[in-house]
Amino acid sequence: MHFYEGYHFWGMHLIWWVIWIVLLIWIFTTRWQVPGQRYRKDSPMEILQKKYAEGSITKEEYEERRAILDRDRTK
Repeated sequence: MHFYEGYHFWGMHLIWWVIWIVLLIWIFTTRWQVPGQRYRKDSPMEILQKKYAEGSITKEEYEERRAILDRDRTK
């Protein structure tokens, strides 16, 4: 005796579609590193600015290192 004649279990079918859609959205919106994918790395100047903004280096250290990076960049 078939309870769902001709309907192909629409309730479960709909649940699987929802599961697949949620899974695909999660995969494409989650940020993680994929092997072989190229990511832009921070430049030395950006790293220096972040350290200064965090407060892990003083203003004098920041200016010294910035001068060194500027000098190396112009060579």
